[in-house]
Amino acid sequence: MLKHIRTDQVTLGMYIDSFDGSWFDHPFWRTGFLLTADRDLAKIRDSSVTAVVIDVEKGADVGPETGSAPRGHSSQAPAKPASPPMPAKARTAEPASAVQRPSGQEQDYEHASQLVLRSKREVKRMFAEVRLGRAVDAERVGALVDDIAHSVVRNPSALINLARLKSKDEYTYMHSVAVCALMINLARHLKLDEKLIRDIGMAGMLHDVGKTTVPDTILRKAGPLTDSEFEVVKRHTERGYRVLQRSNGVPDIALDVSRHHHERVDGSGYPFGLKGNDISIYSRMAAICDVYDATTSDRPYKNAWKPPEALAQMRLCEGQFDEDILSVFIQSIGIYPVGTLVRLNSGLLAIVVEERDDDFTCPVVSSFFRVSDRRRTIVQTRRVDAVFERILCAEDPADWGFDDWETLRDTALTQASRTTHRAA
Repeated sequence: MLKHIRTDQVTLGMYIDSFDGSWFDHPFWRTGFLLTADRDLAKIRDSSVTAVVIDVEKGADVGPETGSAPRGHSSQAPAKPASPPMPAKARTAEPASAVQRPSGQEQDYEHASQLVLRSKREVKRMFAEVRLGRAVDAERVGALVDDIAHSVVRNPSALINLARLKSKDEYTYMHSVAVCALMINLARHLKLDEKLIRDIGMAGMLHDVGKTTVPDTILRKAGPLTDSEFEVVKRHTERGYRVLQRSNGVPDIALDVSRHHHERVDGSGYPFGLKGNDISIYSRMAAICDVYDATTSDRPYKNAWKPPEALAQMRLCEGQFDEDILSVFIQSIGIYPVGTLVRLNSGLLAIVVEERDDDFTCPVVSSFFRVSDRRRTIVQTRRVDAVFERILCAEDPADWGFDDWETLRDTALTQASRTTHRAA
């Protein structure tokens, strides 16, 4: 059973399930452990963490007052420095067990947001150490990947969408986090063995570690690279592979992906020009996740594409990507989610009301406005299969003056649901 308690109630022998407050401020790189050391207890009490979630089935419960340590553990802990008095509202709040928690989706996005910030800091640290000639700390990276995997299971879109929203300056670091999350999500949709998914996540996190050998002047160059500069960039795959070779505990999948994620199914990639099944499934997955995140992120030399645009361009690169894996990838990220406002090539605005199992880029939509010169006129509502009327792009309802957008959307979805029910 989980219990939400203040940090001053924490004692040795408790099982720490998770931390409240900002994840990137908490004193440990992972959660889910039995608290047995005085120094770890001191870290918790000295941190800016506001509260802790404990599992009383795996460790000690909080005592009647401030809590007591179980037998066999010292109850003495370094004194916590004096803290500022709590606001009156906080002092009179309900007991910990009765505290109102955020709604599920809101909490998922809050956790994902904090995890993204913490991940960026951790990847920066890892890259800095590799630049100094040190090996990768696989245990530390693995702990971070575990947290990302947990977040992806809870709510895939939360972490993946937040990781995609990165500035040009932080692209190098956050790209690793985004590819890790995309790889884990794709692996789950491919129904790969659960034992492999952690290694696949590690591969995503470490795939670009060789970029530490590329000068910042090249990585952040605003214009096109020269041929010689591109040759420097291309060497990052081999150099990353060598870094991981001398790092203990790095899975073989990560070594393979670091070396081959720029290979292409048609043989047009590098460093070896491998073709087809000569490229492992993991590197074929990485190629898709890597390109998708790169093209949907702002870069020094180009602005981000919208996800549908990026996937459309990837589809046009016939032969470069594994088509079966790309189809599952599109499904895994739900490219046109139900409820999205889209524009059709026929000049209609429509709402996505149903996804199609055979092609997630061509959902069923309900059209309701005709557009011309940024004006809109009402037309008869009808269901349209986007196989026949192509979606040009997703649209922002605010750009079209839909002040009552939520009502319009909900009405369209309700009508679509009734139509589907009658047809069944």
